[in-house]
Amino acid sequence: MQGGTPKPDAPTPSGQVSDAVTGNWVDTMAPAWSRPYLRLSRADRPIGTWLLLIPCWWGLVLAMLSDQNISWQDAWIAVGCAAGAWLMRGAGCTWNDITDRNFDGMVERTRSRPIPSGQVTVKGAAAWMILQALISFAILLTFNRAAIAMGILALLPVAVYPFAKRFTWWPQVFLGLAFNWGALLAWVAHTGTLHWAPVLLYLAGISWTLFYDTIYAHQDTEDDALIGVKSTARLFAGQTAMWLRRFMVGTVCLMGLAVLAAVQPTGSVLALVLALAAPWAMGWHLTWQLRALDTENNDRLLQLFRLNRDTGLIPLIFFVIALFT
Repeated sequence: MQGGTPKPDAPTPSGQVSDAVTGNWVDTMAPAWSRPYLRLSRADRPIGTWLLLIPCWWGLVLAMLSDQNISWQDAWIAVGCAAGAWLMRGAGCTWNDITDRNFDGMVERTRSRPIPSGQVTVKGAAAWMILQALISFAILLTFNRAAIAMGILALLPVAVYPFAKRFTWWPQVFLGLAFNWGALLAWVAHTGTLHWAPVLLYLAGISWTLFYDTIYAHQDTEDDALIGVKSTARLFAGQTAMWLRRFMVGTVCLMGLAVLAAVQPTGSVLALVLALAAPWAMGWHLTWQLRALDTENNDRLLQLFRLNRDTGLIPLIFFVIALFT
């Protein structure tokens, strides 16, 4: 990074992005012409799709717990959310790479991405983004009207997020607003109305996002400081562990309140106890991550970030068990 503004490295012969898992299906099995576009969508890095999808499934199962009403439409909501998460994560990441193309070329971890490395033009990326968004919108149209409205509203935080790191030290909040919207949408898709329970669940998801994305952002603190990009990782610096502990407590408490609001009025005592075990178990997994945290070790940071797929699936398992109790 010395000697002036760095220039993007030439793309590797394979075009693999630096933080993708070696041997992923995009770089080994996808047709060569499709690989740059799939890399734009982060299909070679599926953790983001999981982190977008899991709150959707939280909201859906908690909604079913709240009214004890299970139908085949719920199965379609679960599948539709999965397809929509993959597509909208891809569209959102493509939008992010278009807006950040100049920054990405100056950051070691991101300069191998398709746009700064020259694999895809900005116009090609924009067309790919629109295609993904349109297919996702077609899936959204199969839900009820209230859910369709919620899905359209979700575009606002998605559009704003890439710019957040330019004007606030808390861009992770905007990521949380976008990534956890599915908790609200899936609840509304099942019930047709909004309720305090999914709002509390949404807030729990935002707190969780602050936890895992602060860990992720620590990989880029030096480069971000040089180019003037803000993040909670830079803001917290040596106090990161203390702040992560606060986010962990916030996640557990807010999810517990969401469970109480959803299950206590109509559910059995056993279902309530099992559902309340969900945030408790999630909290232990987050505690384990805190103990393993090393903000100077980028490999460890990426490993912990990716482990949050399991963190999010833990409460989902408890919710499902409670549902069928």
